[in-house]
Amino acid sequence: MPAPIRLRELIRTIRTARTQAEEREMIQKECAAIRSSFREEDNTYRCRNVAKLLYMHMLGYPAHFGQLECLKLIASQKFTDKRIGYLGAMLLLDERQDVHLLMTNCIKNDLNHSTQYVQGLALCTLGCMGSSEMCRDLAGEVEKLLKTSNSYLRKKAALCAVHVIRKVPELMEMFLPATKNLLSEKNHGVLHTSVVLLTEMCERSPDMLAHFRKLVPQLVRILKNLIMSGYSPEHDVSGISDPFLQVRILRLLRILGKSDDDSSEAMNDILAQVATNTETSKNVGNAILYETVLTIMDIKSESGLRVLAINILGRFLLNNDKNIRYVALTSLLKTVQTDHNAVQRHRSTIVDCLKDLDVSIKRRAMELSFALVNGNNIRGMMKELLYFLDSCDPEFKADCASGVFLAAEKYATNTQTSLHITTAGSYVRDDSVPNLIQLITNSVEMHAYTVQRLYKALLDDISQQPLVQVASWCIGEYGDLLVSGQCEEEEPIQVTEDEVLDVLEGLLVSNLSTPVTRGYSLTAIMKLSTRFSSVNRIKKVVSIYGSSIDVELQQRAVEYNALFKKYDHMRPALLERMPIMEKSTTNGPTEIVQTNGETEPSVVEPKHPPPVTQPNQANNLLDLLDDNDVVPVIQTTMSTKTGSHGGELLELLSDLSLSGGPAPAPVPSVPTPQPSFLLDGLSSQPLFNDIATAAIPPMTAYNKNGLKIDFTFERANPNPNIAVITIHASNSTEADMTDFVFQAAVPKTFQLQLLSPSSNVVPALNQGTVTQVIRVLNPQKQQLRMRIKLTYTLKGSPVQDLAEVNNFPPQSWQ
Repeated sequence: MPAPIRLRELIRTIRTARTQAEEREMIQKECAAIRSSFREEDNTYRCRNVAKLLYMHMLGYPAHFGQLECLKLIASQKFTDKRIGYLGAMLLLDERQDVHLLMTNCIKNDLNHSTQYVQGLALCTLGCMGSSEMCRDLAGEVEKLLKTSNSYLRKKAALCAVHVIRKVPELMEMFLPATKNLLSEKNHGVLHTSVVLLTEMCERSPDMLAHFRKLVPQLVRILKNLIMSGYSPEHDVSGISDPFLQVRILRLLRILGKSDDDSSEAMNDILAQVATNTETSKNVGNAILYETVLTIMDIKSESGLRVLAINILGRFLLNNDKNIRYVALTSLLKTVQTDHNAVQRHRSTIVDCLKDLDVSIKRRAMELSFALVNGNNIRGMMKELLYFLDSCDPEFKADCASGVFLAAEKYATNTQTSLHITTAGSYVRDDSVPNLIQLITNSVEMHAYTVQRLYKALLDDISQQPLVQVASWCIGEYGDLLVSGQCEEEEPIQVTEDEVLDVLEGLLVSNLSTPVTRGYSLTAIMKLSTRFSSVNRIKKVVSIYGSSIDVELQQRAVEYNALFKKYDHMRPALLERMPIMEKSTTNGPTEIVQTNGETEPSVVEPKHPPPVTQPNQANNLLDLLDDNDVVPVIQTTMSTKTGSHGGELLELLSDLSLSGGPAPAPVPSVPTPQPSFLLDGLSSQPLFNDIATAAIPPMTAYNKNGLKIDFTFERANPNPNIAVITIHASNSTEADMTDFVFQAAVPKTFQLQLLSPSSNVVPALNQGTVTQVIRVLNPQKQQLRMRIKLTYTLKGSPVQDLAEVNNFPPQSWQ
C-alpha cells in the first residue's frame, strides 16, 4: 500500500476545492484511505493519519472512528506518537464516552514518566477531559507533582488540580498542604496557576476562604513587587509587568476581602497604588484598572477609594473604545445605588452616551440615566431623555417612555413631562397607559391643562393608540373643564360639547382604533352624560352599540343602557369623577383598581385589613345588571383583594348559563354569612382528612402561552355532593409568571369555594407548580360547567385570559 499523503499536502489539496461538494468529496476519499490503513494495523503511518483526522474534525467532519487509534498512540513509547495521541484524546473523547476510561492506566504511567514533557502531556489531558472517576483515581499522582521542584510540572499540576476540584470537590483538602508553598515560588507561571487554584478553592468552600484569608499580606506583597519592578522583557506587556498575573491576584483579593473588615483594610493601600500608578494609554492597563474597580466595589473599602474607582469608570466613558465605554456603563449601573452621589458627578458624560451610535451603549446609558434621576435634576434629565425619546430607534421607545412615566410619577410636580406620550407613538408598553392615567388623576391642579393638551393632540393624530386611550379617558373625566376653558397654563381653546362628542364618536368608527380604544371612547361618552347637557345624543350613541359585533363593546353598551333606563337615579353617582388614586408600590398585596371601566391590576399597601366578600354583596352587584343565572365565587381565605368582586364576576360570568331550556330552579338558599359546607375547610384540622380517594381521572383544563392548568379530583366522604378539585398550574416559558390569580365561576345550581393558592408565582421551565383547592357543591347532580379567568404577569407585561371548561369526567359530578 502506498504511503499516505502528509498533513501539509492534505491541507493544500482541500484549500483548492472551489465548492463545498468538492471539498466533501476530497474528505470522504481521504477518510476511506485512513480507515483502510487503520484496518491493516499500519503502525508506521498511524500518527500521520490521526493528525489528518484531527484536521478534518476541526473542519466539522466526523472523526469518531479514530478514537481507539488515539489510545494506541498514547500507549506508544515515542514522544511524537504520544503527543498526537493525547491531542486526539482531548479533541475526540470526553467523559460521556466509556472509551476514555481505557486510557486511565496510560495516563497514570505517564504521570510517573522520567521525561517532564511526557508528564506534561498527561497532566494537560487529565486537566482537559478527565471524568470524575479518572480524577479520583489519579488525584494522588497530581498532588505528588504539585510538590515537585520542577516549575514546568508544578504549573501544569496546579491547573490539573483545578479540574480535579471542579469534578470532585471533596478532594479539595488533599491539595491544601501543597498549596501553602506555591505563593513563594519565583516563577510567574507557577504563581499564576497557584492563584487560579486558590481562587477555585475559595469560591467552592467557605472553610477554605476563611483559611486562605491569612495569605492576603503575601498576595499584597506580590502585587506590590509587580507594580514596582522594573522592565522585565520576559513578563512585559505594553510596558506593564505581567498584567495577567496582576488581574488574577486582584480577583483573588476581591474574593478574600468580601465581607471581611481585616482583609479589606490590608488591601486598601495596594488597591490605591494600582489605581493611581497604572498606565491607561494601553488596553492592558485598562484591564487591570477595571479589575481594580471591581475589587474596590466588592470589598469593604474606604469611601475615598470608592470615589476613586468611580472616577476611573468616568474616565473610561471618554475612551474611544466602545467595549471600554460599555463596561464602564455596566459597572456604574451596578454601583449607582450604593454610591449615588459619586456617580452623579459623571452625569453629563453619561447623558452624552445617549448619542452614541452603538445600540448596546445607548441602552446602558438610558438605564443609567433613569437611575440617576432625582428630585433635584428631574427637569434637566427629563429634557435630555425626552430628546432621546424623540430621536431614538423604535426598540428603545417602549422602555424609555415607561421610564419617563415612572420618573415623572416619583419626582415631577406636574404632568407636563409625561404628556410627551405623543413622542413615543404606539411603541409604549401596555402598562404606560394606566401609569399615566394615575399620574394625571393625582395632579389635580393640572387637569384643565392636561385635557386641553390631549384634546389638541387627538385632533392632530389618532393613529397612536396609547395616546388616544389616555386622551379619551381624560376627556371623559374632565370634559367639563375642556368646554369651560379653565386652563391657566396656556391660552384656553374654544370648543363646544358637540365638537367633543364628534371627536369621540369618530374614534368609535375609525379603522385605526383598536377594540380597547373603542372601549375607552364609549366609556368616555357615557361619562360625559353627567358633565354635558347633550344627554339624548349620548343615549342614541350608546344604544347603537348595544348590537355591536364586538362582544366587549356590546356588553358595555348594554350595561350603560341599563343605567339610562332602570338605574338612571344612580347614574350621576356611578359616573362621578374618579378620586385620587393611591400610589403604587413595588411590594404589597394586589388590588383591582377600576380605571374608567378598564380593570387594571395595581399593587397597593392597605391601611386596614380589607373585608372578606360576602355572598349578598356580590349578589347585589349582579342583581344590578339583571344576571339571574350565575353564582358568585366566595373566597374563604382572608384575601387581600378589595371588598367586592361584582365587576369581575359580571365580566367572567356574563354568558355562562346551562344549555337548553329555561334556567333550572334555584337551590334553596343557604344561611348567611356563608354556606355550611364552605366552613368545612376552615377548622384547625387538616382539610383533606375527610376525603376519599376515588378513582377520578385528571384532566387538562387550560394549555396556552406556556401556562398549563391541570385538574385532579377527589370526593369528600361525609357529603358525596361535594367535589374537591385541585388545580395544578405549571409554566413552560423561560420566565416566572408572577401575580398569578386563578378565578372560577359556575352556574347558579352549584356553589363554589376557592381556597388560597400555594403561591402567586408559577416557576419557569416547569420547575414547580402552584396548587389551589376548589370545593364544588352539586346537590342536583348536574353536569359540571365552569368558566375560569387567569391573570398573571410575564416579563413585566400583564396577561389576562378567559376559558370555559365543559369536559369534566362524569365521575366528578355524578
